[in-house]
Amino acid sequence: MSAILDLADVRQGRVLVVDDQPANVSLLKRILAVHGFANVVGESDSRLALAVFASFQPDLVLLDLHMPHLDGFAVLDAIKASIPAGEFLPVLILTADVTVEARNRALNAGAQDFLRKPFDPGEVALRCANLLDTRRLYLEIARQNQTLEEKVRARTRDLEEAQVELIERVALIGDLRDDTTGRHARRVGRASRLTAEYLGMSEADVTLLGLAAPLHDVGKIGIPDAILRKSSPLNDEEFREVKTHTTIGERILGGSKFQVLRTAALIAGTHHERWDGTGYFGLEGEEVSPMARIVAVADVFDALAHTRPYKEAWAEDAAVAEIMRGSGTQFDPEITAAFVAVQRAHGLIERAGENSRSGASDE
Repeated sequence: MSAILDLADVRQGRVLVVDDQPANVSLLKRILAVHGFANVVGESDSRLALAVFASFQPDLVLLDLHMPHLDGFAVLDAIKASIPAGEFLPVLILTADVTVEARNRALNAGAQDFLRKPFDPGEVALRCANLLDTRRLYLEIARQNQTLEEKVRARTRDLEEAQVELIERVALIGDLRDDTTGRHARRVGRASRLTAEYLGMSEADVTLLGLAAPLHDVGKIGIPDAILRKSSPLNDEEFREVKTHTTIGERILGGSKFQVLRTAALIAGTHHERWDGTGYFGLEGEEVSPMARIVAVADVFDALAHTRPYKEAWAEDAAVAEIMRGSGTQFDPEITAAFVAVQRAHGLIERAGENSRSGASDE
């Protein structure tokens, strides 16, 4: 229902009178008019009552019970069925039937009040005013609830946007340690999300991975610049130091109550594992989560295809070929095939003036 009462005067509410006796309809309209009710419509043919109800959209219905064609119970059932769940629309029954059965049946069907004919004019007016005031209060509470819900939704959106921005900024901290563009994390996030979509992951998991994947290298904030920015090959001790960025990242992100950070911690700790079990910590195959296996492919490809302190960018074909060569050994074969399909469909390389050539590798 779209009816809105004037909060200053409930007598502005719309009242529909349904009674098979035209004289009764006229009498009720006069009584209500005398008591200041300005919007009253009457109908004596119960078959037309629902059409009038739909067009008039009353705030209160005065309804007779015993009528030809459609009795008051049928009209009441139809009215209640036509209004939204939880909507409060008062119905005042006016009838000469004084049996307990009729009263209980009407109240059980959704009527709010019950008056016997012949009725006292003053009591009719007071009952109408009370019911319209209840309707007014209902509408006021509904408006307040709607305003509150809108504020909650806006606040929730703000918090979600703040969370996403914070994740992006934290990812950038690790990204800038060895990627001068500061876009590696974002590219890995996009490639991971597109690959997850291609693999048919749920929308929730695709969104989760898109948020968590950029944090995979946050642990690099704990690795000295002299190692991360070294242009020559790392020695064994330096490589052992670099490997700790996975455990550092897992410690930074782990233990959170938020699923996105728990997922990011898992990815940070295991994205350098290999399908054949010869990765950093020897996890093999499906011992590594699918999300981390996706990030593993996206991370290596992006490192190959873009300039790093220790290498220039590989040509696109060479980077794709290297990923395909790693299928079944370094990478999950199914994920590899999906990633290559995504690369061919979308292109996952940002050149930004970089010079590309073949020949280099990720740590």
